Amino acid sequence: MVSQHILSILQQVQDGAMDIHAAYEHLKISPFEDLGYAKIDHHRAIRQGTPEIVYGAGKTKEQIEGIVASLLSHSPFNILITRLSQESALYLEKRFSLTYDELSQVGIVNRKADLTASGTILVATGGTSDIPVAEEAALTAEVLGNKVERLYDVGVAGLHRLLSHVDKISGARAIVAVAGMEGALASVIGGLADCPVIAVPTSVGYGANFGGLSALLSMLNSCASGVCVVNIDNGFGAGYLASMINHIGGNQS
Repeated sequence: MVSQHILSILQQVQDGAMDIHAAYEHLKISPFEDLGYAKIDHHRAIRQGTPEIVYGAGKTKEQIEGIVASLLSHSPFNILITRLSQESALYLEKRFSLTYDELSQVGIVNRKADLTASGTILVATGGTSDIPVAEEAALTAEVLGNKVERLYDVGVAGLHRLLSHVDKISGARAIVAVAGMEGALASVIGGLADCPVIAVPTSVGYGANFGGLSALLSMLNSCASGVCVVNIDNGFGAGYLASMINHIGGNQS
């Protein structure tokens, strides 16, 4: 059992057989819980500062239930489930206190507001069609303890819409720029911001968009400094990275 392993380490520290630094290293690689179909890493929060997050796609509703129940035994709040189908959400709602956003397919079990960083993350989209991916990023960042502002439908086809919010851009500690089509939004924001910009290409666009590949390549070729790129439609990855940036030197006192 994980608890017995931890008690053994703590006992060794108390007896002087192990120093605190060695104990910490042992706790970082402490045993996981094996459910057969999943191995739950209960010590991810020690290593990375954030508990394990559930990727719902490809899992049965019963498997997700088992994983969530295991996670709740160690982390009672803010269990994040991404790419959660409506069918699975309806099933989980009968068993847990689940907050479900159908648009982004994000589920949060035992949601609790807990602001742990002082900066603001800005999530912007080129168009309304990009909002599902943007909301995945925004909700991820919020669950991880960040203040999030949303700035939607400010694409370069009407540049004045974006320029009217330069104050929000300049006040952010990290920005997530979500766009399909040609993906130019990230470069424009990158040329205005003094913080890291995380570009998220979406699969929104016509045939030559190639399911988001054209936006991905445009973002990778951005001429603006300070722009990094995650995979197509990966709102979660962008929200997670933005949270890490916001927490560097920005923890609440």
